[in-house]
Amino acid sequence: MYKWLASAIIVAIVATGCSTVARNETSPSPRNNGRVHTQQTEPRKKEIKNSEQVAVHLEQLAKGIDGVTNAHCVVFGNTAIVGIDVDAKMERSRVGTIKYAVAEAFRKDPYGIDALVTADIDMSQRINEIGADIRRGKPISGFAEEMADIIGRVIPQMPRDVIPQELEKQAPKMNKKL
Repeated sequence: MYKWLASAIIVAIVATGCSTVARNETSPSPRNNGRVHTQQTEPRKKEIKNSEQVAVHLEQLAKGIDGVTNAHCVVFGNTAIVGIDVDAKMERSRVGTIKYAVAEAFRKDPYGIDALVTADIDMSQRINEIGADIRRGKPISGFAEEMADIIGRVIPQMPRDVIPQELEKQAPKMNKKL
């Protein structure tokens, strides 16, 4: 009996494995090669050809947002940095909301899609000074000076690194002895 049962199971397995029943699967066609094709829905960043015009455009766009009192923009290559001025007495959360609103307006603009937006008072003033240096015809030296000022504020001062003035005056004498 076990031989008949084992034989029947083997025949059933072989029969189902070798069936030639039509399947819904078809061989891949050249058009359907397994790649996913999508269309871009994000606005593409336009190449900035006239940086001064784009800076003025983004400043005006930022000034159109409720709560922005002034805006400063500098364009380097294909990237814009925009500093916005808001009321100094405004709460931090409200400033963040305004900054977000400016970024949202820029998102819809092909020149502003990748712009950097800051609401920091000091950074906004520095961006204004960099823009003024660019208009005066010294973009590199103006940028370098402002970056030095920014980095000077960011890097902490360690008390251990401070040399008292008395020792500073003695330092040249000590070097001569060596």
